[in-house]
Amino acid sequence: MADIHELGAVELRHALATGRLSATEVSEHFLARIAEQNHSLGAFITVTAEQAMLDAHEADSAYVRMRREGTELPSLHGVPLAFKDLTDVAGVVTTHGSAALDRKPAPEDGALAAMLKGAGAISLGKTQVPEFGLTAYSENRIATPSRNPHALSRSSGGSSGGSAAAVAAGLVPFAPGSDGGGSIRIPAAACGLLGLKPGRGLVPAGESVGDAARLVVAGPLARTAADAALMMDSLVPRELQPEAGYLAGLAEAPATLRIGASLDSPWSTAFPFSTGQEALDAFARGIEMLTQAGHSVFDAEVRYDNRYPVAFTTAWTAGVGSARILPQREALLTPLTRTFRRRAQQRSAAKVNEAVAFLRQFTHDTVAQYAQWDLVLTPSLAQVPRPVGWFTGTTSGGEQWPAPDWPGDADDDYRKQCEFAPWSSMVNVCGLPAITLPVHWTGPIPGTGLPMGIQLIGRAGSELLLLQLAAQLERQQKTTPNPPG
Repeated sequence: MADIHELGAVELRHALATGRLSATEVSEHFLARIAEQNHSLGAFITVTAEQAMLDAHEADSAYVRMRREGTELPSLHGVPLAFKDLTDVAGVVTTHGSAALDRKPAPEDGALAAMLKGAGAISLGKTQVPEFGLTAYSENRIATPSRNPHALSRSSGGSSGGSAAAVAAGLVPFAPGSDGGGSIRIPAAACGLLGLKPGRGLVPAGESVGDAARLVVAGPLARTAADAALMMDSLVPRELQPEAGYLAGLAEAPATLRIGASLDSPWSTAFPFSTGQEALDAFARGIEMLTQAGHSVFDAEVRYDNRYPVAFTTAWTAGVGSARILPQREALLTPLTRTFRRRAQQRSAAKVNEAVAFLRQFTHDTVAQYAQWDLVLTPSLAQVPRPVGWFTGTTSGGEQWPAPDWPGDADDDYRKQCEFAPWSSMVNVCGLPAITLPVHWTGPIPGTGLPMGIQLIGRAGSELLLLQLAAQLERQQKTTPNPPG
């Protein structure tokens, strides 16, 4: 058998279900990898080794009992994972990535943790996030930054950056993330993973307090379509799933699709950006792969209302304005959070309602344009993964952390993020499903350098189709890896 961490989540689940591996030895293996690598990777804020081993021993006892009784094992029996530190896990502090909050253990599991733990998964800890999940990089003032396993000087993205780094480095087989403006897809793309943002309302655990525009949804970060589908089978209520479920549904190939390929972005008027050559290479590689798979790809022109940036920013930052933070602790916030919080508090409720109303109209107009195609294709990111400290301008580059020179230019920070990931947030506004896939590497030979990906945006209810297409492209990449970039 391959090393335990080399097994995909589906393979690992099978090994646990057949008794080839015990939950105890699996948890021990991954905890040892975390202990060995996390000091340099920064993927975990909190490791709950003692509780994980108790849960693993209980899972092994349940395995013996259920096999004796002929009872079916839970779908994720003994499979380890980790929760980003915006998710409550009973008995564990939820830091929200902020030095301004009290350190009190959560009294109970949040909905996402309860769902996955109820399916038999074992939590190994809490992963690194930016403060309140606001940014496209996972750096804060309470722990070392989350780094990219493919180049430790680079960021793993955000806000699910610690979870993506942990999956890409083999510290967990897969992990749930949450996505309010790209927070699953951005780190997945940066770390060379598959990241699926389900459509609005499909996963009941995804929404958060203060999310006026209903932007946030939970979804999987995984190495393969099958692993992501396995998690979706546990995240989505059975009555909302495809008839056969997501994993079983991968046995069917997607029909021939009409795909609109676009570089248009709703951020281009506010923040004119240039698409890096590496992103264009990935985009071209994605078009080539989709065409080779038998799909038709067309140049697509999408027109976005130029009022979008202000409206999205208003809705996106509304929640931080109402966060319960003692006045004497506000100085502990990062400059970006402090700036956005002050502006949100100065904004009237009428302004927020006006922004949300505009975004509803934006959704109607955008979805009507997307309807010309079965899927819309964009690059995942406009640039290669950025260096640690690049967004904030910290000259320490994260070597000394918390950075002593963390600058206060929140607007420059935000501009850089919007130019880095200009194709993600409008998908949340529209409530549509989208998936990011690695298709290109910047190194001299395939699989070396930094990963670059494509994003595919689907129609409402197309999560299984996106996973089927991802599985089709995975099979194709195994036989025709991308040429040197």
